Amino acid sequence: MNFSLQRPAIAMIELIFAIVVMGIVMMSAPQLLSTASKSGYVAIQQEGINEAATQVNMILDYPWDENNTNTVLVVDNGDAELNATNIADSDARRAGTSPFSTRLFVSTGGILAGVFNASAVLGNDIGENNTSLDRDDIDDFNGTSVNLVLDGANAGASDYIEKGGQINIARTVSYMDDNASYNSPAGGTLNFNPFTNKAGTTNIKHIQVTLTSTSGVAELAKTITLHAFSCNIGTYKLKETTP
Repeated sequence: MNFSLQRPAIAMIELIFAIVVMGIVMMSAPQLLSTASKSGYVAIQQEGINEAATQVNMILDYPWDENNTNTVLVVDNGDAELNATNIADSDARRAGTSPFSTRLFVSTGGILAGVFNASAVLGNDIGENNTSLDRDDIDDFNGTSVNLVLDGANAGASDYIEKGGQINIARTVSYMDDNASYNSPAGGTLNFNPFTNKAGTTNIKHIQVTLTSTSGVAELAKTITLHAFSCNIGTYKLKETTP
């Protein structure tokens, strides 16, 4: 008597199907790796943008100008409609400003000699060094920069292909055009170009924070600029009340 031993085996069609699936997986692997790398670059860029936004907020916390931190300052090339209508008075103020407002062109007490001009030179002033301890107004950040080093100082120990590079955050401050044209009567069209720098002093300071990368990676070779503005409006004063 003859006996035959039958064992389960895969059919040819199943083998072909498995080979096709493995081929598809292998073909998509490079794309998956590329997508993962780009996600890492996006994370690095986002960190740089977050730091740049932090720099902008930090700069805006400083006084508008070091000449005076409490009053509206006199400028030499701004919109004439923003000038004081009564600069010779002890309560010099802009047109339309409430008589109860503390945003004046003169120092506390109505001293006419207390009228101040905006600084014509942007950057460090005489006797100041390029350090955080000497910065006392917004324009002291003009022409300064900070660096974000990728993977710390010991970049050679990094497994990332962008090792050894850094993101530079450059900060500039300039006076910008504060003139606006509009149609009368009220409700007409207002035209204003916020990105036009202007010589002399105006009522708006333009802050730019620009990110660039030295990593050599194409995905990081982008220039990203954040803009912010600060206006010459003086500061508010809390009103004292009696119980």
